[in-house]
Amino acid sequence: MFTGIFSESIIKKAVDRDLIELYTHNIRDYSLDKHKRVDDYPFGGGAGMVMMIEPIARCIEKLKSERQYDCVIFMAPDGKTFTQSKANQLSLYQNIMILCGHYKGIDERIREIFITEEISIGDYVLSGGEIAAMVVVDAIARIIPGVLNDESSALTDSYQNGLLSPPVYTRPADYRGHKVPDILLSGHEKNISDWRFEQQLERTKGRRPDLLE
Repeated sequence: MFTGIFSESIIKKAVDRDLIELYTHNIRDYSLDKHKRVDDYPFGGGAGMVMMIEPIARCIEKLKSERQYDCVIFMAPDGKTFTQSKANQLSLYQNIMILCGHYKGIDERIREIFITEEISIGDYVLSGGEIAAMVVVDAIARIIPGVLNDESSALTDSYQNGLLSPPVYTRPADYRGHKVPDILLSGHEKNISDWRFEQQLERTKGRRPDLLE
């Protein structure tokens, strides 16, 4: 699942430029079961299967024996909602471990013993934490200096200053009567900057007023 995403676009560029290193680990490789089983029925009954504690613990302990980790993140629908601020914080870390759940979840003791942060990308449930982890990796990678060709680009993204980004336009200046605002064609840098900030405020008020609270 990770190969396709990590070998394309921004993440591939970051890896090729030696700005980040990415490693994926298959929990099944740490199972002692001859069938490489990593899940079992939940105690107390109920639907679904639960990822077992032992294979996950072996994997985490082996990785932690090889390097120091700033945090061990578990992607969980009941975790704290992922934000741009959190991405900025994580981008300053040296080593991050991300655990992806699957099935009905993971044995709660893994969360109690090993996990330092729990992150959710939204109030919904996915089949596994892999896609959510890719989202987190992409959000972190793109703000690491040198990844984007224009480093100022990430600084003007939505949420970086607590506001949504302003509308953007490119050629042609007039498309079937739909024209680009004159201010953007004026060449007056301060007026353009003021206009963009006003647009950020208006867009945020209309679409995400909760951000202004």
